[in-house]
Parts: sequence; structure tokens; C-alpha cells
Amino acid sequence: MDDAEIPEIDVDELDRRRSAGAAVFDVREPDEYEEVRIPGAVLVPLATVPDSVERFRAAAADSQVCVVCAVGGRSGQAVGFLRARGVDAVNVAGGTNAWHQSGRPVETGPVPA
Repeated sequence: MDDAEIPEIDVDELDRRRSAGAAVFDVREPDEYEEVRIPGAVLVPLATVPDSVERFRAAAADSQVCVVCAVGGRSGQAVGFLRARGVDAVNVAGGTNAWHQSGRPVETGPVPA
């Protein structure tokens, strides 16, 4: 799947969608997630995305799911994979780094149970 087929939004649009209740999934590794994350983002490491398709599909039943990583590469891969399986997902350009650099709130610490 080429990049032209992967829909992308920026962090301003992500902020609007989060406020409206859209699900946000973070496909980074647990140590990256613990270091800094978008509040409310659900950790699903990229390697586990294939085993979590139904989780994404369930979240997409309410609205398009937003997928983030550090800058957008891994989340783009995840979005391509999910869209090929009928899940309405969108990549967040700039990812968690852009969110953090924009001055928006972040969370840190252990993965919530």
C-alpha cells in the first residue's frame, strides 16, 4: 500500500477528534509509551497490531480511529495494515513528538493496567 492510500491528519485535527471521543491508539513500544504519551492513547505495539485487529475494528464502529507512533512511520504501517482489513483508521502526521512539541498535555509513567 503506498502512502497516497494512507489518510493522514495533523495534531490539530487529532485534538479535535479526541475531544469528540475518537479512539487513539499508540503503536510504539512500551518504554516509549511510558516516557511520554498522548493522554488517553491506548498502547498496542506495532508487532501486536495483527493480533488486535478486532480491538481496532470495535473502536472504529463509533468513529475513525487515530493511530500514532513517534513521528508517523510505524503508525502509517499500522494504518495501511488496518485499512486493508476494512478498519477505518487514520495516521497522525508527526505523531507523539509533534503533539508534545505543540505544548499539548502529555502523560508519563507506567502503562495503565
